[in-house]
Amino acid sequence: MAHHVSGLGISPTSMDPRSHITDIFVFRSPGDADRTILVMCINPHSPITADAVDSESVYEFGVDNDGDAVNDVAFRVRFSPVAGDSQSASVQLATGRGPAADVEAGETIIADAPVTFGAKPEITAVGDFRFFAGLRSDPFFADPIGAGNNFQWTGQDFFADKNVFGIVLEVPNSVLGPDPQVGVWARVLVPHDGRLVQGDRAGRPGIDNNFNHSDDDKRVWNQQEPVKDRELFLDKFAHIFEHGGYPKDEAVTLAEGLLPDLVTYDYSSAAGSPNGRNLTDDVINEGIALLTKGAAPHDGLRPHDDLSSEFPFLGDPH
Repeated sequence: MAHHVSGLGISPTSMDPRSHITDIFVFRSPGDADRTILVMCINPHSPITADAVDSESVYEFGVDNDGDAVNDVAFRVRFSPVAGDSQSASVQLATGRGPAADVEAGETIIADAPVTFGAKPEITAVGDFRFFAGLRSDPFFADPIGAGNNFQWTGQDFFADKNVFGIVLEVPNSVLGPDPQVGVWARVLVPHDGRLVQGDRAGRPGIDNNFNHSDDDKRVWNQQEPVKDRELFLDKFAHIFEHGGYPKDEAVTLAEGLLPDLVTYDYSSAAGSPNGRNLTDDVINEGIALLTKGAAPHDGLRPHDDLSSEFPFLGDPH
C-alpha cells in the first residue's frame, strides 16, 4: 500500500518511524498555474511517538529537470528539537547538480518557521515560497486487508482515521527548471556513523512495497538514488510483471516505465496522476489494475472528505 509499510525497520538507518516517508504528492497550485505544491508525509505512527520528526535528520525533495535521474534542485527541510510545546523548521534551496548533491549546500529560503501542533495550520510565507509542517490527517486511502486477501475488498478505508506529519512547500515553477517536464522524489537523510546517509526514499506510490519483496532488496532500494534503479532493479521489476501475466517484452517495457522511480510531472498541465500526484488521485486502484492486467475489481473507496481547498490542503488531524 503506497509507501506506508515499505522498508520501515528493514534498513538499520531507518528503524525510526520519524525517518519514514509514507507518501509524496506533486501538483499544480490551485488557482495559480505558475506554482507547484510539494507534499511529503512522514511517520505512519504520528502522534504515537513523542516527536513526529527527527531534528538530526534532513527531509529532502529532489528534482531532476534534465531527464538523467540526478538531482538538479533540492529543497532540504531541517527541524529544531521540540522545546516545550514548540518547534521550528528551516528550508534550504540548492540549485545545480553540485549543490543539490551536497547536503550542506544551498541558501536558506525559510528560517524558523513554526511547526503546527494543533488543528489550525501555521503557515509561513517568504517571498515566492510558502511552507507548512505539522500533524495532519493522512490523505492516503486504501483497503490493505482486502488487498492481502486476494482483492476481496472489505469496503473499509484503514487510513480514514490515521494521522501523519505533513511537510508542504509551495514553490514557483521557475525554480524547478526551464523545461516543465521534471521528475520529483523525496528522501530522508539520517545520521549514521557520524554522517548523514539516505535512510528512506519515495517516488511513485506502491513501488517499494509491491516490487521489492526481500529484506535485502528493500535495504538496497531505500539507500540508493534513482539513477541506479534500472541497473539494479529492472530485471526484478520485469519479473513481477511477468508473474502478473504479461509477456516478457511487455513486462520489460512496463518496468522501464516505472524506473527510475521519480514522480513524473509536467508543471504546464493541471492533470493528475500519472502527471504528478494529486491528493485525490486513486493511485492504488491504478496500480492494482496495472499489476493484475485489470483483473482485480475496484476497491470502492474514495478520497477523504476532510481535505482542505486551501494551503496546506491536508485535513485537520484526528
